[in-house]
Amino acid sequence: MHIGLYFGSFNPVHIGHLIIANHVVNHTEVDKIWFVVSPHNPLKESHSLLNEYDRLHILNLAIEDNNKFRGSNVEFHLPKPSYTIDTLAYLSEKFPLERFSVVMGSDSFQNIHRWKNYEQLLDNYPIIIYNRPGFEIKERYGALLTILDAPLLDVSSTFVRKQLKEKKSIKYLVPDAVEEYLVANKYYSK
Repeated sequence: MHIGLYFGSFNPVHIGHLIIANHVVNHTEVDKIWFVVSPHNPLKESHSLLNEYDRLHILNLAIEDNNKFRGSNVEFHLPKPSYTIDTLAYLSEKFPLERFSVVMGSDSFQNIHRWKNYEQLLDNYPIIIYNRPGFEIKERYGALLTILDAPLLDVSSTFVRKQLKEKKSIKYLVPDAVEEYLVANKYYSK
């Protein structure tokens, strides 16, 4: 089976993430998307992160009706901070019959040279890139790339958190179950 690994903080997951994942499943050879919840991205600040178990639970609420999607806590049990190449090595060893590709935006790919052992990553794993405006792929690093024009929404987890903090509606920005859970638990509202 071909698994697309979609790494992220998902702080919180929103419909933009889900649209991209669905597009990847529909327009590539990927059979399933595993959303890999990162406890701490070494290239991002962590002070605004909700607990990783809460983020995973919220993600699972968002995808519970889609059997092509799965939430993954694999990085919760690996050394922190999480590095994609280490996670891939672990998953490849644990699931030797699966093929893994990494799903990322063209903005992230432009920073790939800052990633730990990025050459090893690009030599051993296909990369599925969804284009983001203003982040054209100029350097391919000899990698096996699939570049998609996925439908993008101008929505971010930062915007969702801001809406909640300002006690404004997040309807249609996240799945209904996620909205209900976030509001009921007053997440991001402080």
